[in-house]
Amino acid sequence: MITLRIALREFSDFEVAFAAQIAAFRKLRPDIDIHAVPLNLEKLHQELLTEAGLTSGRWDMGMMVTDWLADAVAAGAIENLSPYMAAAPLPDWPSGWAASILEPLNFDGSYYCIPWHDGPECLIYRSDLFRSAKEQVAFRSTYGYDLEPPRTWKQFEDVARFFTRPEQGLYGTAFACYPDGHNTLYDFALQVWSRGGEFYDRSGYPDLVTSQAAAALDYYRRIVQDATVCHPASIDLDSVQCGNTFLAGSVAMMVNWFGFAARAGRVGSSLNERVSLAPIPCSEGLSPISLSVFWTIAIASGTEHKQAAYDFLRFLAQAAQDREVVRHGVVGVRLSTWRDLEVQSTIPAFCKIEEISRGARRLPRTPSLPEFADIVNKIIERSLRTSEPSESILRWAQAIALEKHIRFQRESAQTLDT
Repeated sequence: MITLRIALREFSDFEVAFAAQIAAFRKLRPDIDIHAVPLNLEKLHQELLTEAGLTSGRWDMGMMVTDWLADAVAAGAIENLSPYMAAAPLPDWPSGWAASILEPLNFDGSYYCIPWHDGPECLIYRSDLFRSAKEQVAFRSTYGYDLEPPRTWKQFEDVARFFTRPEQGLYGTAFACYPDGHNTLYDFALQVWSRGGEFYDRSGYPDLVTSQAAAALDYYRRIVQDATVCHPASIDLDSVQCGNTFLAGSVAMMVNWFGFAARAGRVGSSLNERVSLAPIPCSEGLSPISLSVFWTIAIASGTEHKQAAYDFLRFLAQAAQDREVVRHGVVGVRLSTWRDLEVQSTIPAFCKIEEISRGARRLPRTPSLPEFADIVNKIIERSLRTSEPSESILRWAQAIALEKHIRFQRESAQTLDT
């Protein structure tokens, strides 16, 4: 009997979906046992990469967010799957997946993991509130234009302020500001990109002292700290808690992961048929952008059971398995799942995932991305917990990033077409 130990992200939907997939696999391969261990985000990164659990053989497989892949590949922590895929291809690979899924996994023509749970980021809003004739009349009377999903950050602030009614337990928006190197980085990236900015210069070195970065940080800290606009618990919320706050009916709109819209559309949800999606706001004259960040599953370079692990990956990559996890709240990654009429009927948000993915960008690559994420954590913490000017915070962060010799792989800012 072979036993595979896999570390996965601690999240109820992930755990339930993965348990179902393990049970289905074991019916076909009773000779392989799989022991899945859920870990919180910080502990997961620590186990797999910081403490070298993937190279030491302590883990046979690991669930990894795409942020970590450049570091894992550079460290030789995860197995190159290309030889395995050449001998026993994944079903429908690569045509069965969108470009926004494939491109972030491609390292000079080689693949080191398979996608498992997709984002992308989008504007998620309470369509029942936006459709209300009463709310539409009141909004136009107050702001002089029609109530609709905001296209600019100024409109976003107007709409959020309009719907903030603490006496009714409703806030206009919420952000995930908990400094876990996760949503703090993503929100900062979206705020900078949506203003036409970038993180790095033409040589790939960090470039945080820009007008776009300063405007992004000024806006972010002002919105988050304004209780007439934003849920007051935002400063302590991680992405899951922020999403759950929305699902509880306490928030009118938020920029967050597609998966929360999918959860809202599940049968039994109090927000079923009351939630819709729109592009993320941006500066006037710019095109909307999104962020392609998702969860993958990789084989540890130090495992003694590489072939058994690959057999399990091939099983997970099947169309039927990708579709099955949707029932448990995971966002499938195959085009066949996105386009499945029954899935779209059951969870209408899936009608828009392919469209949203066309506007997606991935984070710039560097093995030092976890270090850069830690710097962004500190940017957000200082901006929300001190009165230090944004420009000063960014100058400090720029100096730290250069001191750590962080350098990004230069690439086009073009979005990923599906």
